[in-house]
Amino acid sequence: MSTKRPMLRGLSSACLVCALCAMGGLPAYSQQNSTANPNRTAAAKPSASQEEARAILMKMAEFLGNATAFSVNLRSGYDAVQPSGQKIEFGELRTITVSRPDRLRVESERSDGTRTLAVFNGKDITVVDSVNKVYATEPQTGDVDATLVHFVRDLHLRFPLAMLLTTRLPTEFEDRVRQVDYVEKTNIEGVPTHHLAARTDTVDFQVWVADGNKPYPVRVVLTYKDAPGQPQFWTQLSNWDFAPKLTDDTFTVKIPDGAQKIAFAAEIPTMPSTARRPPSAKGATK
Repeated sequence: MSTKRPMLRGLSSACLVCALCAMGGLPAYSQQNSTANPNRTAAAKPSASQEEARAILMKMAEFLGNATAFSVNLRSGYDAVQPSGQKIEFGELRTITVSRPDRLRVESERSDGTRTLAVFNGKDITVVDSVNKVYATEPQTGDVDATLVHFVRDLHLRFPLAMLLTTRLPTEFEDRVRQVDYVEKTNIEGVPTHHLAARTDTVDFQVWVADGNKPYPVRVVLTYKDAPGQPQFWTQLSNWDFAPKLTDDTFTVKIPDGAQKIAFAAEIPTMPSTARRPPSAKGATK
């Protein structure tokens, strides 16, 4: 017996919706007040290590927010908490290319083999599910920031760590990150990094920031402390390129032969899975 899920759910899972807020949240999508809770006990004066950690985090945010173009590969895993309480990890590979103000390309492959392509070319959004041989497209204007909000809020597509792609990243960090600690200086796959541990109201996160004049994130781990089972999402970011070779084809979509055009959020059949992935949660925030 088959089950159904929203079209192109491979763009992430409901567990990963939280990642939008964990690193800041999408501004027009999240309804939370970004100011501090007046009832919260006043924090102690930050230690020198906390001040250093916040400075590194903000340097990373400003560097990413000001980049005119970049590409990066992501290898990710996320927990799906089963009814028994057992955690099952699923994975995903992504290649993301951004050219500001209004170009975005995201290639994804889930651990079950589902492959998707999402492209924003400044005029239209097109998403292709090559395994199910379906695609959807609709007009979209504005910049990448506005398009990411539209992806999640209006089209109900899942986009983990979308905030890392927006120009508002420094502002969102300032508003939402309550505490940052410096853990250690370490090395990840040959890259010297600063290991930071931070907290928001709903999510704890760790980020390893490359040392030097290009402070990009090398690894991110998110813990959803208010969710049942406290599931985690992690991603390894590699092959950062801040001067990618872009052509007209980069943001052009070739529709596969025989692919059927459908509406966004249409239901398509999928094979059942013994281990349950996180359920769809259209329009939800954590």
